[in-house]
Amino acid sequence: MRLVDRRIGLLFGIFLVLLALIGLRAAWLGTVRSGSLSSKALSQQVENLKVSAQRGTIYDRNGVELAVSEDSVTVFADPLLIKNPVKVAGQIAPLLGRPENEVLKKLSDRSKGFVYLARKIDLSKGQTLEKLKITGIGTTIEPKRRYPQGSLASQVLGSVGTDNWGLSGLEQEFEKTLHGKDGGEKIVKDALGRPVDIVVSKQAERGKDLKLTLDAAIQERTESVLAGVGQTFRPKGATALVMDPRNGEILALANWPRVDANDIGSAPAYARTNRAVAASYEPGSTFKAFTVSGALENKLIAPDTSFDLPPTLQVADRTIKEAHDRGAVTLTTAQILAQSSNIGAVKIGLKLGSTQFDRWVRRFGFGRGTGVDLPGEAAGIVPKPAQYSGSSLGNLPIGQGLAVTPMQMAAAYEAIADGGVIHRPHVVSGMPAEARRVMSATTARQVSKMLEGVLGPGGTAQEAKVPGYELAGKTGTAQKPDPVNGGYSKFKYFASFVGFAPARNPRLLVAVMVDEPQGDIYGGVVAAPAFQKIVSFALPYLKIPPD
Repeated sequence: MRLVDRRIGLLFGIFLVLLALIGLRAAWLGTVRSGSLSSKALSQQVENLKVSAQRGTIYDRNGVELAVSEDSVTVFADPLLIKNPVKVAGQIAPLLGRPENEVLKKLSDRSKGFVYLARKIDLSKGQTLEKLKITGIGTTIEPKRRYPQGSLASQVLGSVGTDNWGLSGLEQEFEKTLHGKDGGEKIVKDALGRPVDIVVSKQAERGKDLKLTLDAAIQERTESVLAGVGQTFRPKGATALVMDPRNGEILALANWPRVDANDIGSAPAYARTNRAVAASYEPGSTFKAFTVSGALENKLIAPDTSFDLPPTLQVADRTIKEAHDRGAVTLTTAQILAQSSNIGAVKIGLKLGSTQFDRWVRRFGFGRGTGVDLPGEAAGIVPKPAQYSGSSLGNLPIGQGLAVTPMQMAAAYEAIADGGVIHRPHVVSGMPAEARRVMSATTARQVSKMLEGVLGPGGTAQEAKVPGYELAGKTGTAQKPDPVNGGYSKFKYFASFVGFAPARNPRLLVAVMVDEPQGDIYGGVVAAPAFQKIVSFALPYLKIPPD
């Protein structure tokens, strides 16, 4: 019996020791480790999700919706609760719009208790998926960006990423305004990890709306005209701007090829780029108006000053020729501009001299950004007089050897159209439009009158007329630099036209630039008709009375 009693006592003693150890362990877990264990338990029972705020709506000047946010469904899963990943993947992959093997890979990853399966799918598909009531599959509502007008102004509007942040265009430039404040949700799970409730932990705040100066009707017409240019001349690309020269408001800004704003990522980088602000080009003859303006303002010439022009002109090592061969002639300043004489413009540039020429180029805003409220604006390329070679004044006055953006060119022509004043171009309504005087109102009127001759008899854009209206403008045909062989390409050109209407009281300023047209290459043939088609629609549409 004593042996039995001793064994019972030993077992009882061991039991007491184990009980004591368990008590100590419990006490340690309940005190020292309680904080970390509670946190782990909570993390296993609660999943925190960010709730993206609805972005503000972007409208045109008349209230047409250009960018809106609408509800969509985001689908997530807890792979630990998926009993048959192969079957579930086959059921839901078509609804998610994802490859079945991709969905299966996520559902089979047992190392995670939460994975996104698809972000921002259509509400209807999300509702269909919810009806399947698959354990381990959950959904939540997220805002999705949509562009109701499709390709309209897509490069201006830009794009938004999956996480609701602006990636380009106005969506990026005005991210803080449009985004709003994100909220949060907590997905509460039961002991088995099954979602039982969704609790809003922080309410999302909708972003502010943005009203633009763009007019959807003029924008559509401008894009349609550029599409016609694309079909006829098969260029690399084309850009057009429509602006109110009285205040710098941009009524239309179009780039061709068109890009679907709802699928902007599928387009090549060149097409996605807003080339009106981001691309620089050698302007060619449209630049002659500023050479003439500077010389007029410095009292070196007058509109009726005569110039004897030889067939060619030697400037250092550069031989200046006309676009079309001719003999010696005598032309006035006005005729030089109307007929786009290279030799005449160079002679005027030589009168100005390098210092004064550079002063006027920069005074018109070339060589720096315009301050337009769009991202990615380039400054262009304008050499300083110290960088001039002996022949620089043989090409700079005719728009070669420097590079400008379409936005800079349109803004500079504002000075001619609006009595010598440039307004900061802008696309967002209500933004302050700073103005600065560039030249006298008298000089602006003189140049404007001379630009009417471009569309008259003997001018380079005789076909760009609108019945009942006097128009003014300038053609440009520039050889593109050849980066491989140096010098200028004999096959690649940049055709352009910048003009305004009505000429005596301008309400519209239109710039059209065509990159590498095929067949015809001249601005008067390629770009001027596009200008005519745009203004012939916009003038009556805006109820601008004929002259």
